Parts: sequence; C-alpha cells; structure tokens
Amino acid sequence: MLDDVQKELVSSIAKAHEVLKRDLGKLRAGRANPSLLDGIRVDYYGTMTPLGQMAHVNVPEPRLITVKPWDKTQVKPVEKALRESDLNLNPQTDGDLIRIPLPPLTEERRKEFVKIARRYGEECKVTIRKARHEALDMLNEIDAEGGAGGDDVDRAKKKTEETVSDAVKTVDGIIGQKEKDIMEV
Repeated sequence: MLDDVQKELVSSIAKAHEVLKRDLGKLRAGRANPSLLDGIRVDYYGTMTPLGQMAHVNVPEPRLITVKPWDKTQVKPVEKALRESDLNLNPQTDGDLIRIPLPPLTEERRKEFVKIARRYGEECKVTIRKARHEALDMLNEIDAEGGAGGDDVDRAKKKTEETVSDAVKTVDGIIGQKEKDIMEV
C-alpha cells in the first residue's frame, strides 16, 4: 500500500517534468527548433490538424525552419496558420516549400523568454507540491485506518519529502539550462 503511494507520486512527478519540457521546447532559444511549431494547427479540409501530422518540418540552418506539406494544395492554409500564430513568424512560400526565417532575438525578448521559462518552472513546482500533498493525505489515511504501522508511514512520509525535494531540484536544473540556452547569443 505504501509502495503504491510512492509509485503514484513518482508517476505524477514524471508527468509534470514532461509537461515542463514540452512547454520549454516551444520557447524559442537562439536557434531554430522544430518543436517551436508543435502548437500550430491547420484547417485541413474542415479539421484542425497539428502541423506535424500534415507536413514535414525541417531545420536546414540554425535560423531557418522549412515546412513542406505532403498535400501540395495545403500550402496556403499552412502559411496562413503560421502567420496567424502567436509566434510572430513571417513565412515565405517558395513553390510547395514554406521557409520560416527566425530573426535573432533582442536582449529584451530574451529576458521576456526567461521570465516565461521561470513561470513554466513555477507551474511545474506547484504541480509537484500538489502531488506531494495528495501522497501525504493518502499516507495519513493509511495510518488512520491502521493499514500500516506508524513507523512505516513516517518512513514513507520522509521518502515522499525526499522525492519531492529531488524533483524540485530537477526542475531548477531544467530551467537553468533553458535560461542559459535563451541568453546565449
């Protein structure tokens, strides 16, 4: 029973870390990254479809992303979706290939991205703390029902705190690395 609580906590923490990494992947650092376009959806014959499911996204140069729709009739809708996204992109169509040049980031924009990265990190920490709270509640419930000895429950609580502490340190490391990438000119 106590092991199940620990496994559930570790699973929740792993999910929080994955969400953080996915969110940070959408933040633009100094170089182009295909995951920058992950959130873009295109009207594909009446269905909003993720760009990655209808086109080949490539990074031939550090400051250039190319998008080549598999269906050549979808070049205009893809270009429209890229323009209307909140990423401030300026796509250029060249036949059936769409080029997206990424201008260098200004110092002000870099600092703004660092703030966004820190906010994502804080949201991840809140999720981890919520998982800790739920785990401790379950352990208290097990203790109250007599499902395990008091010493075992205390050890499980201590292990829960250690796991959460390590998870928060991991979040700080991930955010620190992303900040370094963003500020790198």
